[in-house]
Amino acid sequence: MHHKNIKAKIRKQLKKSYPNWNRLNQKKKKTIAKAVLKEVVKDYDFNQEIVTPVEELMGIEGQLAKSHIIDINEMGRFIEMGKNRLLFDLGKERRRSLYIKDKELEFIDDLLDNEVIDRLLAPDGYSPALREFYPHNFLRAELLKAIKYPEISYRKFCGDDKTYKGHKQHSPYMGMENKQNRVFMGLPLNRNKMISHVQMCQFRASLSFSQLVNLTVYILHHLKQQNLLGEGLVHCVDSTELPIERQKLLEILKINGKNIRIYDDIDCDCGVRRKKRDKSIYVVGYRMHTLTAIHPETGYSIPLISLLAPANHHDSHFLLPLVKLGKAIGLDLKLITGDEAYHDKNGALYEENGVHLIKPPNAKVVLPENVNDKTLQVKFSDFCDIPMEYIGIEDQGHEFKCGDQAGECHYADACPKFRHIPFDDGYFQRIIYGSEEVKKALDIRKNGERPFNLLKKREGLEQVRVRSQHGLVVRAIFTTMATLLLELADTRRTKKATQKQQLKLPFAA
Repeated sequence: MHHKNIKAKIRKQLKKSYPNWNRLNQKKKKTIAKAVLKEVVKDYDFNQEIVTPVEELMGIEGQLAKSHIIDINEMGRFIEMGKNRLLFDLGKERRRSLYIKDKELEFIDDLLDNEVIDRLLAPDGYSPALREFYPHNFLRAELLKAIKYPEISYRKFCGDDKTYKGHKQHSPYMGMENKQNRVFMGLPLNRNKMISHVQMCQFRASLSFSQLVNLTVYILHHLKQQNLLGEGLVHCVDSTELPIERQKLLEILKINGKNIRIYDDIDCDCGVRRKKRDKSIYVVGYRMHTLTAIHPETGYSIPLISLLAPANHHDSHFLLPLVKLGKAIGLDLKLITGDEAYHDKNGALYEENGVHLIKPPNAKVVLPENVNDKTLQVKFSDFCDIPMEYIGIEDQGHEFKCGDQAGECHYADACPKFRHIPFDDGYFQRIIYGSEEVKKALDIRKNGERPFNLLKKREGLEQVRVRSQHGLVVRAIFTTMATLLLELADTRRTKKATQKQQLKLPFAA
């Protein structure tokens, strides 16, 4: 862990000493990175106890669940508090009916409450009367881009691309001729008033993680109203790579067999990519760890909330923080499935949050002695021919008792007749692998890949054009919001009558 601690110290020092880091040229950055790395390593004590918080080592210290996050139940009360305005805005209704013809935009425009959005995003000293644009104008512009124009750049969307059609001109996406988009964003129709690329960048930079989470909760509240977040859901945790293009490696140093790398983007790092034939096995950038809700009867899945971390960290470190964030926003988490990378070895996931984890057994974990590798039948010793019966969970492990009948076992007098098998990362997790319910849960886990396909392919998150971790966090959350709104609108989902057998949640004793 020392190499992670060194990287955390370097990252902290660079951000503190060079707040204008992105404005420096490559030569200057390289000189600074080399000097800081040399200085930190020179004074570092490898025998010291690491006291740096785990979240800081993982690069997610800015994405923690905090007290001013509004949960789903409180969001309903928060919305009701602001309903002392006029019952109808006749001007808005008229403009919308005249100019918004797209069914998706019409639905989303009707769903979003501008006053609620402004209250969620209002900074300290917010004065609506002195503003040219309101927070809801910027949010609607972000959602419009993610929903309708995910493939184009922000500069082209805002009309700041100087090479657009050979000369400077206004954007066709928010210009005066596109009245539908202007009405959706809340721009005036009688003035050539535009949102610039710089203004959108400043808006994204001004948002805190708590504000972003509250925006997500606002959309999740609407999903709950439509019974899409009801009881009995299975939740899934998975991750995907988000590479950052054109990253320059400024400095690298190997310590105790581990590489410490400093890139142009201070927060990103190099990690191992999931096996893809057409791409390198390494990726420079981030990994997005996402909590997904899956309906057990239909397999229908939607993304809920995500954490963004450098690509060099193992997936297992982000299970507990993601669950804590999900609990903080009021999600009813009971059962989570994941791939082999996730685990709950120390029992913190269940002990602190009451959440069960189901995952494939780790192939590297050896079966306990006297356990059949095919049937998982447990016996007391090599001399025992009678399988033991499962009792339940006790003292961080599974308890078994002898299943013999009176006079059936020759070793009955010398046998304690009880056996304790501690939890492991293999077949004897908190919920023992092998039951039919566990197999169904692992099979339905494959549906958790669907949200990543939507986020990256449909809403354009695969093309990352940001220069910081915070910028990518904002972009990822706006993209998630766009995905959820499209799921609510139900305009792009293929109608299939595919019903799966209902999954009974396999809770442990």
